[in-house]
Amino acid sequence: MTVQHKPFAITLDVGSSHLNKTGSWRSMRPVYVDRLPPCNKACPSGENIQGWLSLAEEKDYQGAWRLLTRDNPFPAVMGRVCYHPCENTCNRGQLDVPVGINSVERFIGEQGLTHNWQFHAGEDTGKKVMVIGAGPAGLAAAYHLRRLGHQVTIFDAAEKPGGMMRYGIPKYRLPREKLNAEIYRIEQMGVTLVLNHAIDNIERSQQEGNFDAVVVAIGAQKSTHIDFSGQSSIPILDALSVLRAIEMEKRNPLIGRVVVYGGGNSAMDVARTAIRMGAQDVTVISRQEEAHMSAHPFEIKEALEEGAQLLCLRAITEINGQVITLERLKTSEEHHSGHSHGVATGELETISADVVVLAIGQVLNDDCLSATPKIVVKNHTIEVNNMMQTGQDGIFAIGDAVPSQRSVTTALGHGKKVARAIHAWLNGKTYQPAPQNEVVTLDKMEPWYYSDAPRTVQPHLESMRRKNGFAEVLGDLDQDHATYEARRCMSCGNCFECDNCYGICPDNAITKLGSGKGFEFKYDYCKGCGMCEAECPCGAIAMVTEDI
Repeated sequence: MTVQHKPFAITLDVGSSHLNKTGSWRSMRPVYVDRLPPCNKACPSGENIQGWLSLAEEKDYQGAWRLLTRDNPFPAVMGRVCYHPCENTCNRGQLDVPVGINSVERFIGEQGLTHNWQFHAGEDTGKKVMVIGAGPAGLAAAYHLRRLGHQVTIFDAAEKPGGMMRYGIPKYRLPREKLNAEIYRIEQMGVTLVLNHAIDNIERSQQEGNFDAVVVAIGAQKSTHIDFSGQSSIPILDALSVLRAIEMEKRNPLIGRVVVYGGGNSAMDVARTAIRMGAQDVTVISRQEEAHMSAHPFEIKEALEEGAQLLCLRAITEINGQVITLERLKTSEEHHSGHSHGVATGELETISADVVVLAIGQVLNDDCLSATPKIVVKNHTIEVNNMMQTGQDGIFAIGDAVPSQRSVTTALGHGKKVARAIHAWLNGKTYQPAPQNEVVTLDKMEPWYYSDAPRTVQPHLESMRRKNGFAEVLGDLDQDHATYEARRCMSCGNCFECDNCYGICPDNAITKLGSGKGFEFKYDYCKGCGMCEAECPCGAIAMVTEDI
């Protein structure tokens, strides 16, 4: 009879495999790290995107909403209007397609509205802050200040709050019931809104209201204008005035043959609005090639689907009667790099129009600043320091009114930053942002562990139906698709307890600390072989030089 012997390791006494401490052999040691996901780094409002995606994957939607709204009080809005720079940096995009972060954010925002989840104000500090402007920057500042316990009053010259979210973004992109609901939730925190009230002297209003600090969030409400040669017999309007008139249900100015001059998102918004208002035909004239237009590609694509015509590399030289003279432009090397417009060729052509809309940008309307000379305006923006404070002590400025990228997401980020800066200033301190961790790139990960997962596609209204009204173009993800899309996140740079390091370590030098607590290295037994780092899918382990 053959005797069956157990493997040698199994015959050892428990713990005897750790009698030989091999840690002294090591020249490098592994450490667990929390690297910064590129999506978090790219988000102008500073959301912990990876964090709330993880909660959404576990179907903890309220937890996801709470974490998301620590940084962004408008998830249902931003899930519609944000141009999601986070997705452009998503490491998953180098494997197949970026995670649909924006669509999941919208789903989480909808959950918040459906379940009526509310914000909570902080403990009252007794301090009062005046905010001028009820656009995204001002509303975000008020929200974060209220969370910190300060009393906040927002003044705005318009009859409704929202700023460019209401008066610059058409309803087919942002339904007003969603905007209204998320603004009302901020009001419910105790933020006071004073509408139809223009501030013409900041310091006087501050003194009269006994405010301790001021936030100037007046945006860029003055449209850039061009004077064309010739004797025009047709209206020459600006994009902001047109979109505002449509929002306020005034007389429709987009009648007959509409020409929109500009290549940005506002130009696309006007063109698509004109189609919905029944214009005979709509032509967008851009000085740039389509590939170099500042409008986002999907905006151009959808405008063309809906029937807009696009004339690129053209400049309007004069308008006589209803005839517009265009000069053809040609590209140059500088233009291809995105640094200049086309170069004039001298070749002319004409088109006819009943109305021209200029969509060539907006600048600061600084009328309310004239009585405060210490607030310096340069190049049509307010000069501020790195804490968003102007030259006048206690007066801060944010959003499109200051030098920065102009987007709703950037405005929200400014609102958060200025609230923290003011909170520190009111307490005699200077706000110090927390240092950011190293950004994790795909070369620090082991992507073959992740299975292929095609991206979900949001429901999309068919183009012919889009032309006939202001129905929302994009639809929501359902729960199953939102959970699936969140699961596509690779948790870049942060341990998700996959057990790879624990299972692959040849020295049993890793201890599991329990669910949600991660792992710990036992350095007495770790030889520093680096297998754990090499096999960590998400790049949450780094090899560092051993201290001698």
